[in-house]
Amino acid sequence: MNNTIPKNTICLWFNKDAEEAARFYAATFPDSKMTAVHKAPSDYPMGKAGDVLTVEFTVLGIPCIGLNGGPIFPHTEAFSFQIATDTQEETDRYWNALVGNGGQESQCGWCKDKWGLNWQITPRTLTEAMAAGGAEAKRVFEAMMEMGKIDIAKIEAARRG
Repeated sequence: MNNTIPKNTICLWFNKDAEEAARFYAATFPDSKMTAVHKAPSDYPMGKAGDVLTVEFTVLGIPCIGLNGGPIFPHTEAFSFQIATDTQEETDRYWNALVGNGGQESQCGWCKDKWGLNWQITPRTLTEAMAAGGAEAKRVFEAMMEMGKIDIAKIEAARRG
């Protein structure tokens, strides 16, 4: 029995650039790396023998496989990575890396990378305030609804009322 293979791995479908995406994630997030590249042993519907078929990598310690399956199944908001941040600098760094390299801004801390994968860059103070419930959560929720990238100072101000 091979215990080096994780029990649960997230498989992300890419058109043809899983290796590029894995390298980007490894360079962008701590505790992230690309660990293996596997080439197709023969031709398949979306590629040829020798093309990169799968890429093994981690994102913030989470094991993933990128599958170059072609354009059949694009990413949607039904799956996203939610990245907890502690400071505005960290929030800005991840947001700017994802959006600034061909990605796209969205609302309430959501954005897409250039491959269409969805990310939530979520400061811990936002999550804590929402979990507090009541008037604090209401104020913070209403402040968040006005934002693209989360502004921690505005969230903190909303927490205080």
